[in-house]
Parts: sequence; structure tokens; C-alpha cells
Amino acid sequence: MKPTVFLYLICGLFLTLTTGWVVSPNERIVERLPKTAPKVQRYLYVATPGVRNYLGYGGHGIQVFDIDNNHRFVKFIPTKGFQKNGKPSNVKGVDVSLATNCIYISTLEALQCIDMTTEKVVWEREYEGGVDRISISPDGKTIYMPSLEKEFWTVVDAKTGDVITKIVTNSGSHNTIYGPAGKYVYLAGLKSTMLNVADAKTHTIAKKVGPFGADIRPFTINGAETLVYVNVNGLLGFEVGDLVSGKFLHRVVVEGFNMGEVKRHGCPSHGIGMTPDEKEIWLCDGANNRVHVFDNTVMPPVQKTSILVRDMPGWITFSLDGKYAYPSSGDIIDVKTRKIVATLEDQHYNQVQSEKMVEIHFSGGKAVAAGDQFGIGQRKSTSR
Repeated sequence: MKPTVFLYLICGLFLTLTTGWVVSPNERIVERLPKTAPKVQRYLYVATPGVRNYLGYGGHGIQVFDIDNNHRFVKFIPTKGFQKNGKPSNVKGVDVSLATNCIYISTLEALQCIDMTTEKVVWEREYEGGVDRISISPDGKTIYMPSLEKEFWTVVDAKTGDVITKIVTNSGSHNTIYGPAGKYVYLAGLKSTMLNVADAKTHTIAKKVGPFGADIRPFTINGAETLVYVNVNGLLGFEVGDLVSGKFLHRVVVEGFNMGEVKRHGCPSHGIGMTPDEKEIWLCDGANNRVHVFDNTVMPPVQKTSILVRDMPGWITFSLDGKYAYPSSGDIIDVKTRKIVATLEDQHYNQVQSEKMVEIHFSGGKAVAAGDQFGIGQRKSTSR
């Protein structure tokens, strides 16, 4: 073999190995390029009317905001949820199932299931006793649905909306958190000082936590499901309970602020959340239009600072990465700097407020991750 021919063969082999070129008879040379993964889009879905039935805070539907573009308005999704007189009903809760690719919105009378890709309502059903703030199992298949401040919770199939069973607590069913492990569901009634804990497999009450100092309002839990932090009537502050032993642990009172009249809820502190890293507790103060921040690396938690927001905060949650706090006032707060970095506005630059919002991530047009309307902790270990 001549040296020049041998050299050409060696060069051709080198090009094939290094560039990925392949040649077949009667075909041109093609380069194999690696496929790029679809970009993940992070959106904040805000269900309205999410402050009572006030249409002035975002109208009736879902306002969608781009988290990575300074929380700017993206689109508006029409929803159902009307009263018999044709007027929009109060939104009571919002949650997401990746298994069904749907977002669920509860109103005073009904629950609606909306496909997150087509943005069409799959079904809407009314339930006995009305509906309050729902919570969906981690596998996305089961919904725990409180009746509207009545005697029971209804357990529902997330795909069909069919009723599985009822759990009677006689506690004024109101707020619900499905534990991250999927084993327990935490049921808070606003007519009880005890937190009921349901076994998610048998749908029966497995244990109770408390009693707390007054009837329970909003609450949150840590990721390991060992601690619960609750708002109670008559307290500007919060209380802490042990989810394992069922015992009351601590009462924490806000310092430096007076407990005054509130616009809504009749509760000084209505709204409490834990940063995803579980290092801080953020607490709503309705009378003073403040969010108070507590150090949760010590027990009981210690007050650190307070942040003034544009209107009464009645709820709070956080972005999945822990960078932003989302009080219901529509302020976007940088968790690290404590600065308000944006405010929610609709396409007409009107302010948007809601106590029912959830973060959703999309890739290739399908939901791939979701946050939670409750600011619950994300650490699975109890160590700090």
C-alpha cells in the first residue's frame, strides 16, 4: 500500500471517530449532534379570586407569571367555579398532580380539574358540604378535600373526582396538608384545638396533636414530619407541636408590634410558612401589614426581622428553590436580602393578590415539578 493511500485512510478514520461523521452508499455525509434537553420553564400559577370573592385582585381565573423574568405576567387561563347566581365563587385552595398533569382548584361549592397542557377544564364536580383547602398525595392520585368548615373530609380520586370515602372529625374542616412521605395527612379544623392526623392508607384518624392554645388556623410542617407550626385564634405569633409524640411544645409571640384589627379572617396571624431549607419561619401579621421572620435553627424559634408589605398578608408560601417568598399581598420578596424585588400585576398592570398560588415547572409543554400552596419544609432529616 502506498504511503499516501495509508495516510488518507488514517485521516478518514480520525475524522469519523472525532466528529461523528458517517457515510453510507448514495448518501451525503451527516453529522450526529447531541440532542439538547428542553428548557425548563418556571411559572407561578395564581388562582383568583383568592382573597374572598374580590375580583379587584386579579379577576376570575388563573394568572400565570414567569419566575425567571422578574415574575412578569405571561397569560390568563379562564376557569369555572361559578355560584348558582352566575357570580364567581371564592377560590379556597389550589394544588397540582403530575400524575394527571392537572391543576385543581377548589371553590366554595365545587372542585375543578384543569389539564395543564391544554388548559381546558377536564371536570368540575360539586360535593356534599362544600369544599375548602384541598391537598393532593405525593403520587398525585388522591385528594383530601375538607368540607366547608363542617364535620368531615372527603377522600377523592384525583383522576375522576369520584368519592372514595369520608373521614368524620367534627372539627370544622378547613386546612389540609398531605405529608411529603405520603403516609399521613394533617387535618386542621377551625373549630378545634387538636390537629387530626389521618392514615393515608386506611383513611382513618391515626393520632392527634395538641391541644393548642386556641382553635387552629393555617399551619405548616417540616419535611421529616416531626414538627407542626400553627396559627391559632387570638395570637399574634404561632405555636409548635410534636407530630411524633402528639404533644404541645412552644408558644411564640411576636415582639414589638401590637395585635390590632384585621380586614379578614378574624385572626391576628393568618398565614405561616417555612423556608424550604427549614432555617426560617415566616409569619403573617394582618393588622400591621407585616411578615415577621423567625430563626428556626433554634427551638423555640427566635424573631429576627419584619418586612412591610403592600396590603394585609393572609397567606405565605415559597418558591421551590427557596429564593422567593410569596405572601398573598402579591409582593415578591427575596428571602436572602428581605427586599421586595417585584409585585404581581396582570396584563393591565392591576395588582394581583391571592392566598392560593403554586409554582409549576414545565418542560416540553408538560408539567415536570410543582411546589405547594403551603410553605412546608423540604428537608427529610430531622438534624439541623
